[in-house]
Amino acid sequence: MSFAATSTAMAQPAEPYKPVTTQDLLHAAQSDDWLMVRHDYNSSDYSPLKQITTKNVTDLKPVWDFETGLKSGHESPAIVNGDYMFITGPRDVLFAFQASTGKLLWKYEHDLSHVGLKTVCCDVVNRGVALYGDAVYMATLDNYVVALDAKTGKVLWKNQLEVPDLGYAMTLAPLVVNGKVIVGESGGEYGARAFIQALDAKTGSKVWRFNTIPAPDEPGGDTWPKGAYKTGGGAAWLTGSYDPATNSLIWGVGNPGPWLAKLRPGNNLYTDSVLSLDPDTGKLKWYYQYTTHDTWDYDGTNEPVLTDITYKGKTYKALVSASRNGWFYAINRNDGKLIYAVPFAHATSVKGFDAQGHNITDPALYPDIDKEIFTCPSFLGGKNWWPISVDPQTKYAYVPTFYSCMTMKGTSVAYRAGLPFLGETFLVKHDPEHPDNWGAVQAINLSTGKQAWVFPSELPWNGGMLTTAGGLLFSGSADGYLYAFNAKTGKVLWKSPQLSSGVVAPPSTFKVGDKQYVAIYAGWGGGTPIWGGEAAKEPRVRHIPLGGHLYVFAL
Repeated sequence: MSFAATSTAMAQPAEPYKPVTTQDLLHAAQSDDWLMVRHDYNSSDYSPLKQITTKNVTDLKPVWDFETGLKSGHESPAIVNGDYMFITGPRDVLFAFQASTGKLLWKYEHDLSHVGLKTVCCDVVNRGVALYGDAVYMATLDNYVVALDAKTGKVLWKNQLEVPDLGYAMTLAPLVVNGKVIVGESGGEYGARAFIQALDAKTGSKVWRFNTIPAPDEPGGDTWPKGAYKTGGGAAWLTGSYDPATNSLIWGVGNPGPWLAKLRPGNNLYTDSVLSLDPDTGKLKWYYQYTTHDTWDYDGTNEPVLTDITYKGKTYKALVSASRNGWFYAINRNDGKLIYAVPFAHATSVKGFDAQGHNITDPALYPDIDKEIFTCPSFLGGKNWWPISVDPQTKYAYVPTFYSCMTMKGTSVAYRAGLPFLGETFLVKHDPEHPDNWGAVQAINLSTGKQAWVFPSELPWNGGMLTTAGGLLFSGSADGYLYAFNAKTGKVLWKSPQLSSGVVAPPSTFKVGDKQYVAIYAGWGGGTPIWGGEAAKEPRVRHIPLGGHLYVFAL
């Protein structure tokens, strides 16, 4: 199924559209709106709204809904400015609604009719939009950044960063910083040399590009064998964060290519890392590498959440991240030094850290052509892309956790443009430490890195997290329920009626007039049903209904 690049305008709400300013974005953490993909530049997925509380959440009811008619994964949160809501669907469809009523204002359908989409991983998803001025910005599977008029859906400009089907695609939500639209490319499984790109928000012209895999004459280039940087991966496929205090863009980088590590000796910078960049120039300030010389597909793309923590009596300006490799990290966001790392899932390949904060991997768990290994977590990670939330009231991070391990064995591989560049076979298997559960929601105390509470799940938990000043944690389950937990204790306070499909999207919350709303997409898809191995074969997972459906709740 493909769509023509068209915008269909409907009626408009009575309230005029308010342009989004730089000051609005800088103060998004205090906003009643949901102005960017993770609410604010800190990537907190936390809202100060508190009309819905632990005492009245049982009165939450559906107030409107919308069926997209699309069958792939739905991974976007609802982005809201005033009474205008923007949410994307798979295959780069963008819907604009009146947020309070669900009235469809306009729809944009990006033209993918001439694209094979053979190098898109994993599922033809889109994770949301950015707002700035009178425009809404979307990145596409065929590598365009598109700016549309927020009121009408009219295309203002579009710029293609790379040709499709040769290793590159974009599934992330853009981030607007200092008048620039910033995006990252996918392609870690296809021999791409990925990058982070900034464009001028008004014109779409390219301002700077940071290649996540350095050339031989660049810092870090000596961590790759000769010529390997050209196909080194390093996809930057999730939206980063921004620290205004230091004017630093904080962005995660994915796995190296090919997967089989023996084919690329060295630490392979800047894969499996978090980077600090100058958002005005793209210049690298510092990096921290989560997994050196990765052979397990332990992407470092998971969202870095910027928060202040107190650890062993000392206060830090930190970033925290639950990494694919099974470790929960707190890192000094001013200099990239490790504060602590604590396992939040069963982790065997990365087994610890030296005195300088560098990870130590187990050499016995590197696969080879004639060597199969069993390791935890699987390449889908102790947590995949589904975002965590950090609550400044509880000082907890809330992590959607995947309990899985894998077998992995090396194979021969040669690079060919547009084809997978792995060099390994794999099978996701049950974690023997959690034989009855594939997933969990867990709360981690930021002062210690230790688990505060856990809510186990028989099915994988692939929904993102949302916390609010009302003392609540919201998240959706694979079997199609939106849950509200007491954020402090983990007690389930409310569960929605069963939705039409499983949830792989993060919720968002917003206020229009005097009413607070909570929005969630149902629409099972993404990586788990495609690459989930034994998890995907579970009958209750295999039979999750498909189809996108947006639900909005209020008291």
